[in-house]
Amino acid sequence: NKFMKNFIIIFLLFSYTLNLFSAEEALKPEQYNFSFSKPLGKINKNSAQRGLQVFIEVCASCHGLKHVAYRSLEELGYNKDQVNSIAAQFQIDDLPNEEGEILKRKAIYSDYFVEPYKNLNEAKTANNGAYPPDLSLMVKARKDGANYVRSLLLGYTDPPTGFDVGEGYYNKYMAGNVIAMPQPLYGDDIEFLDGTTATLEQEVNDLVSFLTWTSMPDLENRRAAGVKVIFFLLIMTFLFYISYRKIWSELKS
Repeated sequence: NKFMKNFIIIFLLFSYTLNLFSAEEALKPEQYNFSFSKPLGKINKNSAQRGLQVFIEVCASCHGLKHVAYRSLEELGYNKDQVNSIAAQFQIDDLPNEEGEILKRKAIYSDYFVEPYKNLNEAKTANNGAYPPDLSLMVKARKDGANYVRSLLLGYTDPPTGFDVGEGYYNKYMAGNVIAMPQPLYGDDIEFLDGTTATLEQEVNDLVSFLTWTSMPDLENRRAAGVKVIFFLLIMTFLFYISYRKIWSELKS
């Protein structure tokens, strides 16, 4: 019995090791020149608006944005009426009525983005046991977040011969090359309101711009503040240098 137990343990460890070596190493994210990639770059609001459309029409059926309020969309150039129109596409639980019954109502300006599932178990049941992560902070949560998300969404390909993905899907940028999420975008999935051609890369780039904004809505303000601080420090350094020269010149004389 002891021999068989040790044999089984060794066999399982050996099988696990083989699986590790059989999986191809995930590729590093492809570097893309987004409008916000440079130190003083800004998020392209037109692109982010299209990304919002991609999220609502494709991603929102599985993923949430629980940290983002609809009113925040004004920062992307929408007015209050437009924000209310966007929010009204979603239903949210209302306060209990006189009978204690909770009815649904349309979301409004002051609400946060409506979650696609009532709870964690419902989300897992609808997705074969996998929980679709919230996307509010996805770009900030991942190393090289914007490029990582972009590469991942463009990284779906057919698996190599003999590679078993099980119930998942092959993705060359995913650790282990297997991802539970089926390919969400293919190009021509939606019709952009501004007339932009909805190629796969266009949809992905716009979605990444939007998710960068949800993760870092204060990005432009922080960069502007950083420039002011650097400018202030340069001026102070120059003034200190002038004071230093003046003081030491008087001492020498």
